[in-house]
Amino acid sequence: MNFTRRDTIVLGVAASALSLYGGGVVNAAEGDMIDVAQLMAPAGGVADHVQGSESAPVTVIEYASPTCPHCATFSNEVLPALVKQYVDTGKIKLIVRPFVRNVLDAAVFMLAEAAGPTNFHNVLSTYFRTQTDWATSETPRDAIFEIATQLGFTQATFDAALTDQELFTGMEALREQALNEFGLSGTPTFYVNGKTLTGNKTLDQFAAEIDPLVPADFVGASAGAAPAAETPGAPVEPTTTPVAPTR
Repeated sequence: MNFTRRDTIVLGVAASALSLYGGGVVNAAEGDMIDVAQLMAPAGGVADHVQGSESAPVTVIEYASPTCPHCATFSNEVLPALVKQYVDTGKIKLIVRPFVRNVLDAAVFMLAEAAGPTNFHNVLSTYFRTQTDWATSETPRDAIFEIATQLGFTQATFDAALTDQELFTGMEALREQALNEFGLSGTPTFYVNGKTLTGNKTLDQFAAEIDPLVPADFVGASAGAAPAAETPGAPVEPTTTPVAPTR
């Protein structure tokens, strides 16, 4: 599926856009190992938004799509506890990367980027929490815009965010890299120190992967470790409290 800038502005797609992007590549299987250095060199020049300490012994990368129901379930039901138990304690650093399946995915990530590093995760989590409101709307552009205004966007900043061609091109490159180099076959897909985990995962399933990778003598953030590179805010419902766009 190829997108143009005009497609991104118009967002004239229906709920059928929720189908997964299909690529003609060999899919990675659950448990496959991907070279960590390769994973940490994302294509497209789109900066990672790191939650947690850069010195954390475990790196968890999620490729997510805002229109993916399973991604929303993770964001809404598992992520808050994962952040509290593993990010806030300095055990993991967590990176959420865009996997753009359709123009709605692109729009949400472009708005999150425009909101700036400190607001990126709150904007993204807001759209996950309200996914059923906008992703299946007959007028998705209007629904996305309504939520954006509650997050502090104006018509001008909304339009500016959705016409960032450089960012849009970068996200396409990220998608192609995930498909062609990492064998990604669906969202969400997670990489825990390079190990592939696919689909829905519970906190206990993450714990089973993460805990053996944390040294027994690890001193976490609660005991005076370095502060997180980016401290995430709690997921929020859309409010009238503005999130000032930086683009």
